[in-house]
Amino acid sequence: MWKLKIAEGSSPWLRSVNGHVGRQTWEFDPSLGSPEELAEIEKLREQFHVTRFEKQHSSDLLMRLQLSKENPATTDIPQVKVKDVEDITEENVTNTLRRAISFHSTLQAKDGHWPGDYGGPMFLLPGLVITLSITGTLNAILTEEHRREIRRYLYNHQNRDGGWGLHIEGPSTMFGSVLTYVTLRLLGEGANDGDGSMEKGRDWILEHGGATAITSWGKMWLSVLGVFEWSGNNPLPPEIWLLPYILPIHPGRMWCHCRMVYLPMSYLYGKRFVGPLTPTVLSLRKELYTVPYHEIDWNRARSECAKEDLYYPHPFVQDILWTTLHKVVEPVLLRWPGKKLREKSLRTVMEHIHYEDENTRYICIGPVNKVLNMLCCWAEDQNSEAFKLHIPRINDFLWLAEDGMKMQGYNGSQLWDAAFAIQAIISTELVEEFGPTLRKAHTYLKNSQVLDDCPGNLEYWYRHISKGAWAFSTADHGWPISDCTAEGLKAALSLSKLPAGTVGEPLDAKRLYDAVNVIFSLQNANGGFATYELTRSYSWLELINPAETFGDIVIDYPYVECTSAAIQALTAFKKLYPGHRKEEVEHCIERSAKFIEKIQEADGSWYGSWAVCYTYGTWFGVRGLVAAGRSFSNSSAVRKACDFLLSKQLPCGGWGESYLSCQNKVYTNLEGDRSHVVNTGWALLALIDAGQAERDPLPLHRAAKVLINSQCENGDFPQQEYIPNLGSRRISYPSSTCPMNIVPEFYPPDEFRTFDHLTTSIVLVKQ
Repeated sequence: MWKLKIAEGSSPWLRSVNGHVGRQTWEFDPSLGSPEELAEIEKLREQFHVTRFEKQHSSDLLMRLQLSKENPATTDIPQVKVKDVEDITEENVTNTLRRAISFHSTLQAKDGHWPGDYGGPMFLLPGLVITLSITGTLNAILTEEHRREIRRYLYNHQNRDGGWGLHIEGPSTMFGSVLTYVTLRLLGEGANDGDGSMEKGRDWILEHGGATAITSWGKMWLSVLGVFEWSGNNPLPPEIWLLPYILPIHPGRMWCHCRMVYLPMSYLYGKRFVGPLTPTVLSLRKELYTVPYHEIDWNRARSECAKEDLYYPHPFVQDILWTTLHKVVEPVLLRWPGKKLREKSLRTVMEHIHYEDENTRYICIGPVNKVLNMLCCWAEDQNSEAFKLHIPRINDFLWLAEDGMKMQGYNGSQLWDAAFAIQAIISTELVEEFGPTLRKAHTYLKNSQVLDDCPGNLEYWYRHISKGAWAFSTADHGWPISDCTAEGLKAALSLSKLPAGTVGEPLDAKRLYDAVNVIFSLQNANGGFATYELTRSYSWLELINPAETFGDIVIDYPYVECTSAAIQALTAFKKLYPGHRKEEVEHCIERSAKFIEKIQEADGSWYGSWAVCYTYGTWFGVRGLVAAGRSFSNSSAVRKACDFLLSKQLPCGGWGESYLSCQNKVYTNLEGDRSHVVNTGWALLALIDAGQAERDPLPLHRAAKVLINSQCENGDFPQQEYIPNLGSRRISYPSSTCPMNIVPEFYPPDEFRTFDHLTTSIVLVKQ
């Protein structure tokens, strides 16, 4: 039976700055599990499989099953149901909250964080499996149990038409279909296995033009495997890393996720690296194309892309750029003396790869560059220590649920979830009752703060300061993020106001000051906050974005969410430490508020870039402005935002926004105009912040009724559609117990305080 392990790391090849706090890995132990437990797990798997087309994401039932037995609930309060808004009494709301937090506490790990599924994209596992196959370590690293669960996941998320999507809820794409088909073949599936599923997948690929129409990222993966020729790729010259930093196109100016992916890609392209040509690889050359492999026009294939994948069509300037590099520049760099420059650039690229690996303890910023860096280390030296250090960190990205084993979009969302959970529980005024939960979460918060900057000259490595920041997941990961730092600071400040005997000793003031310093350092000239770093270049750089599937990825843009979080954190900090850098705090808050006002949409909404979508962005927009001193009475932006939210309230009283809003940039309801507890909670929190109770409380009553009646018998909440938005990249979050998403510092009048607490409890934990 599989078992979730927390904060463990016995391998001598693992490194950690804090004893592996936050690490979550799955391990198979054949001696575990009674016949009844094993039967229950199989039942959950079968139930998912039967309903997989109606509900594509997991509900994290295997984790919940394990943790609920390890941490049994202690509260036995009857389920609350209300028929009319008049039934929404303080007692009913408090009981709903108590049941929600009680259940949510059972899901807390021993180190204080809340583990969970952070999967969704279908293009992550293929990179891992291809890398392990090339390096000859597939069967050694992925046991038969791992491979079985990965196959289960891939088959479960095959679409009715036979293809696979970019993400689990998406329509079939060439990128998803080819890479998933290849992955299954490398995992041992025959060309006609899977009860016809492999044949259906192959038919979809061939009917849509064959693998030459895969996206540029797919072309790269197929090339290193030996199923595609490098001449069919647009150039990714590593020499770009040798350009002067003053140039706007220097990769050091790109969004860190973008540059950290193209860094190892440029190394593999520069070496024209190809793995061993195994029988399976040679067979795939026959299976994936509509014409014989030796007859493919690779020059034409460079610009081919299936219409199903074309989210971001290449502008004409790219055609000129890639053709010039391919036909003029590359031939020079592949021959002496140009080859000397190529060799120098490859050494420079590997220096940056090793720096990234070492300063993330071989986790890396994300799963794509994780496996690419690992492959580069092996390509550089098959017996290298770096490659061996990469291996145990693979497990940090693998997550198991009833739909199978997937690769997560990060090594988890530990800090993010814990910070919101802390704030949510504190807002309910049930602190004494759930003191042990808060104490454990407080310990995690303190243990996960980044305590030092990366070593060396940060400018040379294109890194931002990180001392005092919080990462999205763990301290071992270490990449600082503006809103994670802000939410970590808010949670720490909230805990510092509570008795140490209940929640533990507060974070030292010096560490709070360090967090504030990081926030200051991340504000852009326009007042807004991006994610990991300052915005370092210009939006026109998107003209050379080579990824057909992903838009707006080249630079780190400022966002309403990050900017709002910074305002809220600094406002909370100012109340407790009014004398610390007072003028800077006030100036930062005001500039941020003006930025939020400036980017508001004409209809009063804000586009949310990190969850679905206008509801999420508008919640942050309102909260940021209110924290900065704006209100319904003195701010037209707040008034317009309220009008927008009220116009989207459904007849049932809730809100329900589809992920289609993210890609189409037009507000779209869920199919059938269904409500979603998380969207409903966000909207309700925003309206409460904006003083809706004083004007017309009925919309709040109606929304609260939806939330109360949505609670499950065990205190959990229904696992509905995923709600994060990463542009065209989808990450799936199970909405956890109380979607307790964010906890306000703002307290509405007593009559409505319980609604604020309720939503906080019902909207959060995993947004």
